[in-house]
Amino acid sequence: MCAIAASVGLSLFQGLAMRSAASQAAADTFEIEKQGVKSAEDSKRNKQLALSEGKQEKTVAARQDRFAKTIDTLRATKALLASGQVGNTTNLLVMDQARQGANYNEKIRQSIDSMNRQYLFDVKGTEAEYQGIRNRYRSNTINAYNQIPSLGSVLLNAAASGLSTYASLPSTG
Repeated sequence: MCAIAASVGLSLFQGLAMRSAASQAAADTFEIEKQGVKSAEDSKRNKQLALSEGKQEKTVAARQDRFAKTIDTLRATKALLASGQVGNTTNLLVMDQARQGANYNEKIRQSIDSMNRQYLFDVKGTEAEYQGIRNRYRSNTINAYNQIPSLGSVLLNAAASGLSTYASLPSTG
């Protein structure tokens, strides 16, 4: 009988020790998850801030470029008109200059629209990257908690160990 009690006690102790170790490992994994997710949030925020600042700088530069081109167009038009020449040729040159300025302004507008779309795609990319990191940490934590044996399984294993020990004892009879 003493051997059975020792077997059950040892098995129960080992099972509880394994359960405690698995619980600690799961708690450690959860702490790593919290730190990792916070780091990922900080990284996402910094990337999005950099994207926003870059977009703003490019937009300002494009608008300044458009303004400069408008001034150049006006100067060229005034120079043509001030030349004192009149007629169809001068009118055609003035209209061509205005058309070139309008085309350039449209090109800049399209570039700014493209930058805005790219910015939104890049922000979505940082969000997707963050979600992927967060999901990996969450999955690791869930897996760690799933490794903790239930108290019932620990007790069942201890009882099975006792039965196995009992069955292996020589019968006296």
